[in-house]
Amino acid sequence: MWRRFQRDQDERAKEQLVVAYAPLVKWVAARMRSALPGYVDEADLISYGLEGLVTAIERFDTDREVKFETFAASRIKGAIIDELRQLDWVPRSVRARARDVERTSMELEHKLKRAPTEDELADAMGVDIDAFREMLSDISHSSVVALDESWNLGSERGEGREFVEILSDGEASNPATFLDGSSTRDVLSEAIASLPAREKAVVALYYYDGLTLREIGDVLGVTESRVSQLHTKAILRLKGQIRGDLGATA
Repeated sequence: MWRRFQRDQDERAKEQLVVAYAPLVKWVAARMRSALPGYVDEADLISYGLEGLVTAIERFDTDREVKFETFAASRIKGAIIDELRQLDWVPRSVRARARDVERTSMELEHKLKRAPTEDELADAMGVDIDAFREMLSDISHSSVVALDESWNLGSERGEGREFVEILSDGEASNPATFLDGSSTRDVLSEAIASLPAREKAVVALYYYDGLTLREIGDVLGVTESRVSQLHTKAILRLKGQIRGDLGATA
């Protein structure tokens, strides 16, 4: 099918490829759905993702040493994120709170020389622990959009990467194939290593083992909502630390 499509631009072959890889769209949509508000329908995500799959099929080079599933997953995610961004479903106030949590977390980490606890973060932000956790839950609904931010990762060519490409893709045989330099991998590895134990476990189970938030909750013995909060806090800490470390070496 690939030969017929790329050699002859056979539309029938293209349709067959879309059907063959459609389950990948459903898999990506299901994973992203777990981090979105309840009113976001998975069927809509699949519809958005199919556009990304078609684009991936049209742009894929079979001579490249990369699996199509890995190449396509990134495009499918990107198509879903682009559509969600156009819908503008996340209030600006939530994004502002995310920046506040990220900034406060980094300020406390520099001051305390360790990762701050949730109680310390809540106190620094002038809210009680319940309000802080509710804030994390609100922010978790926007975290999927934040993953498509471009990062300058120290490439000699000055190219950026999306944050979602830095974290492991379940379809990829080696996450390092997404990175251009060992210094970037070192920064990310150190940032993940510095996470508190539970946040580190959530990142590993979600991005490397491909578990859903509900499955991670079963492993850790906590609710899916609590896993979502831990995931959000971990991502905000990673973003802040990577920004700081790469900015310092720029």
